[in-house]
Amino acid sequence: MTNICHIIGVLDNGVDSLTPQVLQLIKKADVVIGASRTLQLFSGQFQANAIQHDLTGQMKDIPDWIKQAFDKQQQVVMLSTGDPLCHGIGKFLISKLGQQHCNILPNVSTIQLACARLGIAWQGLKICSVHSRDAGEWQPGADPSHGLYALLQAIKKHPAVAVFTSPENSPARIARMLQLEGLESDYTLSVVENILQDSEQVYEKLNVAQTTQQSFADLNIVIIEQTRGSVSDNSILLGLEDHYYHQRKPEKGLITKREVRAASLAAMQLRRDSIVWDIGAGSGSVGLEAARLCCDGHVYAIEKNEADVANAQNNKQQMQISNYTLLHSKAPEGMQNWMDPDAIFIGGSGGELVELIKLSLQRLHNGGQLVMNFVTLENMHSATQALKELGADWSFIQINVSRSQPILHMHRLAAENPVWIVTAQNRQVEPQ
Repeated sequence: MTNICHIIGVLDNGVDSLTPQVLQLIKKADVVIGASRTLQLFSGQFQANAIQHDLTGQMKDIPDWIKQAFDKQQQVVMLSTGDPLCHGIGKFLISKLGQQHCNILPNVSTIQLACARLGIAWQGLKICSVHSRDAGEWQPGADPSHGLYALLQAIKKHPAVAVFTSPENSPARIARMLQLEGLESDYTLSVVENILQDSEQVYEKLNVAQTTQQSFADLNIVIIEQTRGSVSDNSILLGLEDHYYHQRKPEKGLITKREVRAASLAAMQLRRDSIVWDIGAGSGSVGLEAARLCCDGHVYAIEKNEADVANAQNNKQQMQISNYTLLHSKAPEGMQNWMDPDAIFIGGSGGELVELIKLSLQRLHNGGQLVMNFVTLENMHSATQALKELGADWSFIQINVSRSQPILHMHRLAAENPVWIVTAQNRQVEPQ
């Protein structure tokens, strides 16, 4: 049958992993594509004149190789490890060739084999892959561009995670990431290496510190599990008490108060995957609660005051939040590399309010919300005047909060400072 690429899942025990029917497809193929290790494993099974393409480092060329074979009416097979549709090449080839030109012949996934060695039921696992380019060592505060970012978020959301690793993004590197994020006591790592080879080895429930110092074979699967007694994150998402946060304390404390914080976060119209900017982060209270609400998104925060930066970092660590990048700088310096936001909160401007409003409206995604807090008439006037001149859509509310305080055996109300909350969108951009 022409114009069909047979995408065959294979394992490291070679022909023993295949049915006779599937092995015949390999033996009759005019063109064979695979990684160098896989081509070598099956080298005795190919036709003498079969064309072999080594895909190592040449992923983008694979569709063209297959189309060229189609044009010549040649039978082509693609050799993939395990199940081609489980973090394998299957999805990529279907997107490039069309499903009608792809015949997927899956094998047992190496994840399944690793779980069988460890006696772990795998239907509840979150499966991830870092089998890509070298991600580099993890740095706290790294954003979604880092190759280990998605894995860290998955680990924090799921009790057990299975990982396809790479030689660079190794179990030891993953363990170092957990250590840097303060999660050392919360997880164990099991590693199964060289599956179905004579040198297969199983390492069960290593602690994080052990794993950081250990070397493993390049071919391995890692299972990361919460330790017994550790509890899945069930933290308060919105409205933490003000005293929970580390903060500078002139008078009543430099923090967006809980009631204003809740109203501001509501005005930001956040979604699970929102990208958020927090300008003038202070103690970090708004941005950190936004990070919890946007568990599949990311928060970029900037703060110029060194003492406030230290407090925000302490609050981030205390809350064990990892989808949060804090920059010690005066806005807008350093913000040019941030991802375009879905929501922006301005709690402090450092004298650059008008410039920050312009930048915010330029960078906001369609339908995005700019939310600003003001306690002075002068800043309120500057902001609304700038919004008028920029042709933005805007509105504001004022929040007056009084909190109960005991007086003898009774209670009275003590007023907080009134706060204006200004919400704006770019009128030139149609919302989604």
